[in-house]
Amino acid sequence: MAPAAPRLVLGLLVLSLCCDACKKVIFLVPSTLEAGTLVGRVNLNECLQSAELISSSDGNFKVLEDGSVYTTSAVSLSDEERTFTIVLKDIQEHVEKKIQVNLVTDEKKTQAQKTRQARDTVLKRTKRRWGPIPSVMMENSLGPFPLQIQQVQSDTAQNYTIYYSASGPGIDQDPKGLFYIERETGNIFATRAVDREQYPSFQIICFASTPDGYSPEVPLVHTIRIEDDNDNAPYFTQEVFEFCVPENSKPGVIVGTVTAEDRDEPLTLHTLLRYRIVSQNPPIIPAFSLHGETGVISVLSPQLDRELVSTYTLLIEVRDMGGQPFGLCTTGTAIIKIEDTNDNAPTFKQIQYETQVEENRVNVEILRVSVVDLDELGAPGSTAVYEIIRGNDDRSFEITTDRNTNEGILCVVKGLDYEGAKQRILVIAVNNEAPYMLAPHSQQVVQSTSTVIVNVLDVDEGPVFKPCFFRMDASECDEVGTSIGKYLAEDPETGNSEGICYKIAPGQCNWINIDEKSGEVRTIRALDRDLGEMKRGQCNITVLAIDRNGKTGTGTLQVVIQPCNRNFPRILKTDYIMCRDRKPICLTAEDGDISSYSMPFVYRVTDRNLASSWKITRHNEKSVYLSPRGDIPFGIYTIPVTVSDKSGKQGVTQITVNYCNCVIPSECERMSYASSSVTLGVWAILAMILGSLLLLLILITICGCCGSGVMRRHVTDDCANHNLIISNTEAPGEEVMDHNIIPLQNTADQVGCGIKTGDQQTFEMVKGRGHTLESVRGGGHQTLGSVKEGGGGQPVMDTCRYSYSEWHNFTHPRLGEKVHLCRQDEEQKHSEDYLLTYNYEGKGSLAGSVGCCSDQHEEEALDFLDQLEPKFRTLAETCVKR
Repeated sequence: MAPAAPRLVLGLLVLSLCCDACKKVIFLVPSTLEAGTLVGRVNLNECLQSAELISSSDGNFKVLEDGSVYTTSAVSLSDEERTFTIVLKDIQEHVEKKIQVNLVTDEKKTQAQKTRQARDTVLKRTKRRWGPIPSVMMENSLGPFPLQIQQVQSDTAQNYTIYYSASGPGIDQDPKGLFYIERETGNIFATRAVDREQYPSFQIICFASTPDGYSPEVPLVHTIRIEDDNDNAPYFTQEVFEFCVPENSKPGVIVGTVTAEDRDEPLTLHTLLRYRIVSQNPPIIPAFSLHGETGVISVLSPQLDRELVSTYTLLIEVRDMGGQPFGLCTTGTAIIKIEDTNDNAPTFKQIQYETQVEENRVNVEILRVSVVDLDELGAPGSTAVYEIIRGNDDRSFEITTDRNTNEGILCVVKGLDYEGAKQRILVIAVNNEAPYMLAPHSQQVVQSTSTVIVNVLDVDEGPVFKPCFFRMDASECDEVGTSIGKYLAEDPETGNSEGICYKIAPGQCNWINIDEKSGEVRTIRALDRDLGEMKRGQCNITVLAIDRNGKTGTGTLQVVIQPCNRNFPRILKTDYIMCRDRKPICLTAEDGDISSYSMPFVYRVTDRNLASSWKITRHNEKSVYLSPRGDIPFGIYTIPVTVSDKSGKQGVTQITVNYCNCVIPSECERMSYASSSVTLGVWAILAMILGSLLLLLILITICGCCGSGVMRRHVTDDCANHNLIISNTEAPGEEVMDHNIIPLQNTADQVGCGIKTGDQQTFEMVKGRGHTLESVRGGGHQTLGSVKEGGGGQPVMDTCRYSYSEWHNFTHPRLGEKVHLCRQDEEQKHSEDYLLTYNYEGKGSLAGSVGCCSDQHEEEALDFLDQLEPKFRTLAETCVKR
């Protein structure tokens, strides 16, 4: 290698206080640094000992693990100072620290560098030896120590006096003092033996420098590898391996795997392991085999019988060096347990048993039987399952297994009858819980059975109900005292019911009673499935039967209440309000019976006269709509509605409909409330009677005047405001002059707009196209502007301040009557004058057809006309005083 160019030794100056190594570090350097130049060394451990990542903020510099700072490329310090940061990170602890490095230009260093470079230009490079191959040291070496393992040497030693040094693990780091390097020669020595399993290799950094501190070579990273020695015997991962395998398993079935490890170097003969079975206990025919390379244990013998050998113990050896005799070995234990299978059938210890029991005894143990089973005790293959295969057709006996003793317990679960059978013979069979598994080279076994003879002992017993559980049905419609059946018991000794008394145990259904002697069951209360304990619809009653000797027998009587059609449907809501829009009313009925007796309901109006005015429309099975068939007067209607259920049972409900002149029902309710708040006293009633007599007198007077001749009425200027003024002629019509149509009011006789006199009232109506209508009802004329009746029946001055409802109630029924009469072809002289043709003046014409209908001086008294329906608006406008 050619001699290296001389390089200036860089001084290191660390300015820090106390031991705070994370503060600023200053290096005095020349103004120009070549690539690979050692800038200085920083003590990283004092800042962060557990640093895992070391980096520099300036890419022109790199930092080694020992803290050495080198340039990666040529650096020229144009300024007097240059700064970068060394970053230390501990990833696991999430710690990060920084060291600031300042490079300061030193003139002396710069001059020395120039002198050294001038000298290096005349030197030539020779063979380079600064990079030796990695060193190898044998594990557990016996020495002698110190033991030379390698030599490092720089080719710059031809031009300079070179001193060698090193740092890293084994030198100045743990394990400290294991290696050292000679300063003058570069020889590396080991001071003691090394365990490869603890330290498989070392990486040290070697330095070459001149006596004045100049480093002509880049630091060398040298690796020392520890060569493995077979000093560790293999060992099993478990002290004892335990495996299970079913008995009678076929050869080749895998039982388990044993595993071992070796701490020596992997993939060498030192860790190449082989397994073998050293011994088997009990020492009979080998039952298992072991794969030498994998450690897998398999079944070898086809005759693994748990009843003969339940557990095998194997002594296993593992040896390294591929199983060679000179390899290191270790032994371990494997215990293999043979699992039981049901390959042995149970057998009874006796083939016949005999026992006895008193008749009518229930839930009593009468016998225990036992079996022999060679399978493992407590396992499903040995647990006995007993069954009665013959002689128990009536299910009077039951046999179960005692889990503790594996015995069969025979019990009587239904009382036996001595008179019916004095002896019972049973055949009992036994099996196991687990299915039977036939062992190799064995024959099919036969199920074991045993015979049990049961002798029945006779005892004096009480009455017996036949059947012991009896059901009776009762109807909800049954009256109190209705008989619903008989429930009788018999004496087993005599076979009849003589001398037996019957009672119902207290605290049971209080709506049923049984006759003490006859056993007849009757109702003592009205049955209703909607009340109390009857809601369940049934009741179980314990009936006692007592014979002459006081012996008692019991039976269960179930009484079921069957529903019937006991309720008729009824409409719950009966009062309704219908406004003038005649929106249908929804009627909904309820029936307390079950669905089979209730819906669908059938509705109809009972009264024939009302049926012609009201109709019913179906809505659903439960509801209908009630609405008028046509125009009907306002008022209150009471409509009888009949509702029938599915079975035809019906009920009548009176529906009250208030057909009111309103838009919404609440308006009618307010009017009803206002009218209902007025009450009449005794004096008011007396005044009404006197007024009625006075009106009758006036009626007689008027009738007398009409009979004597045509009554002429004169209109004076003074009464102009009290009469209906004749309108101007409107071609092609003519003036209406007949006083029978428009009676003019005489100021001498009348005051106001009109007078009601009994049933006589005068009324005039103007239709939209100029037609005048009049009707005579009850023999008298009717006038809208009549005098209202006062409290005493006296004619009272009318102020024409009518409400909208008063106007509508007065005009609506009379208008229909007038139109009907005017269309009749009667031979009345004035009938043709009722319908007169006028020219159409348009809607809302300012020219009225007739004069003012009253002498009212206050226009606001006619404000109610603004609320009239469109067909009355033309008539209302004619009555407005201009």
